[in-house]
Amino acid sequence: MQGVRIKSFSGSTVIITGASSGIGREFARQLAPVASKLILVARRADRLETLASELRASNPKLELAKQALDLGNHTDLQRFCDWLDQSDFSVDLLINNAGVGDHGPFAGSEWERVKSMLRVNINALTYLTIRILPVMKKGGSGAILNVSSVAGLLPVPNSAVYAATKAYVNSFSEAIRAELRTYKIPVTALCPGPVDTEFLSRASRGTAEQRHTAPDFLIVPVEEVVRKGLEAVTHDRAQIIPGIGVNLVMRTLAFLPMFIKRLVYKTQVKRQAHLVPSDLLASSPESFRG
Repeated sequence: MQGVRIKSFSGSTVIITGASSGIGREFARQLAPVASKLILVARRADRLETLASELRASNPKLELAKQALDLGNHTDLQRFCDWLDQSDFSVDLLINNAGVGDHGPFAGSEWERVKSMLRVNINALTYLTIRILPVMKKGGSGAILNVSSVAGLLPVPNSAVYAATKAYVNSFSEAIRAELRTYKIPVTALCPGPVDTEFLSRASRGTAEQRHTAPDFLIVPVEEVVRKGLEAVTHDRAQIIPGIGVNLVMRTLAFLPMFIKRLVYKTQVKRQAHLVPSDLLASSPESFRG
């Protein structure tokens, strides 16, 4: 069933950042049966090798390339893009999935963590896109899928920087989508809510007892998140929020005037509790995908 739904990616060359776990790994698994070449990018070389072995075993004709690098290191990222240029790959689909998160009051943030979020969630995504777009434009084909979050749809106390970086991803995706219409290059923002990945354990600063989880009806399986994201690209959709429950919550919040949101934020922060979107964030794509 999945193969039929993503048949438009048959024979394609796909780059997936943050590919070693969670949503990125699932993108690789769903695309492996139809893609011609996967270029997997992540920090953890051991996990990349494990995933590559799995994909080769089930898809012997698939061509794989692995690049273990820290996307927060611009020198490493630049070298990777130079390698792409020298390899003369024709990239059909760029999946900007890698991301860093942090959950807790901004005043208690560690600057290194904040800096990493800015570098990976914004700088790396933007740089990789600007390096690959000229090739897509020249070939007159290609697509970009940016993995964002429902946290980017409104301010989120206790996840202030993370939500702001994802707001950038949403705005950036919409803007370049408009610019690329004449080139027929679709740009889609995938905005998951709660997903059962490593985010909670990696983004939370507290103990397990202090961490917040979302209600079960809001949690969307990673397989569905990825499938919906790929379907959105094939249907040239600007933005997709997987899950009926998450869609309902976000639509409701979108209609609330900002002054009401501020009152809720004030009350909830005083009680050291979190608004629903903060709970959504706490279980959304993992804090460092890859």
